[in-house]
Amino acid sequence: MPFVNVYANATRADSYATLEFANTYHLAFRDLPDIFRTHVKGTTALDFGCGTGRSTRFLRGLGFDAIGVDISEEMIARARELDPSGDYRLIPGDDMTALPRAGFDLIQSAFTFDNIPGMETKLRLFRDLRALLKPGGIFVNLVSAPEIYWNEWSSFSTKDFPENRDARPGDPVKIVTTDFEDRSPAIDILCPHESYKEIYAQANLEITEIRKPLATGDEPYKWVSETSIAPWVIYTLRGSR
Repeated sequence: MPFVNVYANATRADSYATLEFANTYHLAFRDLPDIFRTHVKGTTALDFGCGTGRSTRFLRGLGFDAIGVDISEEMIARARELDPSGDYRLIPGDDMTALPRAGFDLIQSAFTFDNIPGMETKLRLFRDLRALLKPGGIFVNLVSAPEIYWNEWSSFSTKDFPENRDARPGDPVKIVTTDFEDRSPAIDILCPHESYKEIYAQANLEITEIRKPLATGDEPYKWVSETSIAPWVIYTLRGSR
């Protein structure tokens, strides 16, 4: 299965711009305010892989002075249209040299590393991002749990891709978002916990907390697997010496 970045086109950007913090996505963002209150000291924030700006606006709503960055011109264009007062920047080729070193109290990455192929590329990005953290700064990396690719969800479907179950770390996997009309599958890269642990260690990032959010059943959403299987993993990281 060849890797294709489905997010780098205008159609996908238009669809992604309609997403809200609902259904399975509710669980991705539900715990973040508590994580930030517990671990983050300061208000400067970088949203790495901001897409159409939903996650950047989320940070701003919590009081952060947030910059959103992405490699997709289409995504950044839609973010600016939706939020003209926001700070959204294109970083071609993931070149972050224009961003201030040791400039951020918080770096947030919501789902970005799900579709970045290659362990070496991931490692390079984590090292580059670590250099942007202030001393004592926090990196919150929100990723898809491997189980998301072989179960059904309120926001996603994988039933047409049974081959996902045979995927090994680093292999592409397919998933369809059902919260918008565009049913073209995203091709993500399977990266389980052990792989992330190895990358973090090599990037001199240490895990301070891991959360795997489950639904309680009291939320106003029609859950499928969310009450028994966690679709997301939230890593809270800080720089190690």
